[in-house]
Amino acid sequence: MGSQKKVNSDPRRSLPSVDRLTAQVRVSDPDLPEWAVIRTSRDVLETIRREISEGKSRFTGSSEDLVRLEREVSAAAGRLAAPHPRPVINATGVVLHTNLGRAPLAPAAAEAVARALDGYSNLELDLETGRRGSRMGSLEAKLLALSGAEAALVVNNNAAALLLALNTLALGREVVVSRGELVEIGGSFRVPAIMERAGVRLAEVGTTNRTHLHDYESAIRPETALLLKVHRSNFEQRGFVAEADVGEIAQVAHAHDLPFVEDLGSGTLLDLSSQGLPGEAFAPGRLALGVDVICFSGDKLLGGPQAGILMGKREHIEAMKKNPLARALRVDKLTVAALDATLDLMLDPSRAHEVPTISGLRSDTEALEPRVARVQEIVSRITAAHAESGVWKVRVAPTEAAVGGGSLPEHRIAGLAVVLEGGSAHALAEGLRAAPSPVLARVRDDALWLDVRTLRDGDLDRVGEALVDALASLGPAA
Repeated sequence: MGSQKKVNSDPRRSLPSVDRLTAQVRVSDPDLPEWAVIRTSRDVLETIRREISEGKSRFTGSSEDLVRLEREVSAAAGRLAAPHPRPVINATGVVLHTNLGRAPLAPAAAEAVARALDGYSNLELDLETGRRGSRMGSLEAKLLALSGAEAALVVNNNAAALLLALNTLALGREVVVSRGELVEIGGSFRVPAIMERAGVRLAEVGTTNRTHLHDYESAIRPETALLLKVHRSNFEQRGFVAEADVGEIAQVAHAHDLPFVEDLGSGTLLDLSSQGLPGEAFAPGRLALGVDVICFSGDKLLGGPQAGILMGKREHIEAMKKNPLARALRVDKLTVAALDATLDLMLDPSRAHEVPTISGLRSDTEALEPRVARVQEIVSRITAAHAESGVWKVRVAPTEAAVGGGSLPEHRIAGLAVVLEGGSAHALAEGLRAAPSPVLARVRDDALWLDVRTLRDGDLDRVGEALVDALASLGPAA
């Protein structure tokens, strides 16, 4: 036998160290921050080593593989170091898109946030007396003026609002709620889990699809602290279903000297029934039916910042304000500033349309026609100028979009969209997302839909710029 040593062909021996790979990437892309390149280099190398061990990697250690490795790290480091969240353009038509930050703020609210950021403020100072003041400032007065409630409180989100209400009014006791309303909301948060953390015991009544008034009545015992109704976020029940009337549940609660709490999930302080929104969304209307405390999100139909708004009977709201949890769940100065400015706009009927959510919900197809014509002109001109990427057919079509954000899941809004057909709609959508000003659109029936309801006037030219980049990324048509 020969004495020649066996060569170790393990490709892991060809992998550079973290330090070496980091240095190579930063030479080719010096604008990348070192921390992001180090983190990404470590993660990518660890993944490759594991895949090689499991026989799942195609890495051989060739010079081409090493070049690809540097490019992969550079791209991943760029994504890691990018600002978050980044502004995006919403062309989905979904007014309250949870993945896109729900309600966009009105310009006046954004300006109020900027002012609050610029130096000090009188957040908890009474300028007249020079003594400590209320963090809520005039928020409560404005909420009461819009709702007719006796008292109001703002916490950091609606889950916190429900938690605070239950913990304050029913700690250690039972809360009666319909089995069909024990919902799971975004992020796998479930109402029963929130109730458990609030320190209350759940008393389910009715069935998944049908709950009657007598179910509530028969469940009331000495241990019962309150009756609870929860909006079924993100889904509706149809067919053989039934639920008790809100006003009648309130009568039962009051007959037993119990508070009735309703978690609206998403509520508005403006009556939008003329735009087709159901009455269940109008918070003042629920109070008028006899609900003692309602809670809902600030960044859904209200059109403001993330917050949880509680309003109703003074005795219940005041008790919540004294709960130690109220401090843990309180809002910061930026939320206070944004919500205060949003409420100001709602209190002035001539300016309510400045709230993007209100404008988006109120705009009918006739109001959208000038915008869709402008987008069609931009898109047609750009696709014609980039014929090498394929022949795209551009047309205007009627569309329907959800309100979004778990609000009114069965309510659809009629609108208009510019539709691009004739190529890979998914590839075009991917290119739009990768543009410097990312554009989010819908893909349906092998076509890309740019719904103009959620486009602002300042977005239109940027949609065109993103489309140029997206078409370029497709390369020449086959």
